[in-house]
Amino acid sequence: MEQHQSVNDYLRDNIRTVPDWPAPGVQFRDITPLLQNPKVFRVLIDAFVHRYMDRRPDVVAGLDARGFILGAVVAYELNVGFVPIRKKGKLPFTTVEETYELEYGSATVELHTDAVKSGDRVLLIDDLIATGGTMMAGKKLLEKLGATVIEGAAIVDLPELGGSDRLRASGLPLFTLVDFAGH
Repeated sequence: MEQHQSVNDYLRDNIRTVPDWPAPGVQFRDITPLLQNPKVFRVLIDAFVHRYMDRRPDVVAGLDARGFILGAVVAYELNVGFVPIRKKGKLPFTTVEETYELEYGSATVELHTDAVKSGDRVLLIDDLIATGGTMMAGKKLLEKLGATVIEGAAIVDLPELGGSDRLRASGLPLFTLVDFAGH
């Protein structure tokens, strides 16, 4: 990282844009280069850890699947537990579920009924906010169990897709490191 370069710009410079994937016209923001380079990965995780050191959540919840990578490491560094919010049918114990709309159809995510306790303060984390549907569903699941989501966090925000505005309008504070507005 250059001495005068911000963490946000450093991370942005290490996100790969894949044109026309998974469909023509889509500019896919690929975060895997952030994970491959140990220095970049540490800068990424430290950006989240430093934010939550003083407002430490009781637990970190990660959204399937890239939220697992970030959430588990952030939870470990904060010395708190980690809970996965999975796609339907992947969790073996009793679950609560929440269905949300996608561009074409819908999807359902689940959480174990004992994943959080009433009153727990939860950090909800994913890699990217597009339409906000997955994070909104995760928030609703956690709230069904009596937890409070203190903040939603992601590496990338795609503000033109409206997800971050929708999430903030629902009362969820958001923290993102990089936005790709106008792309």
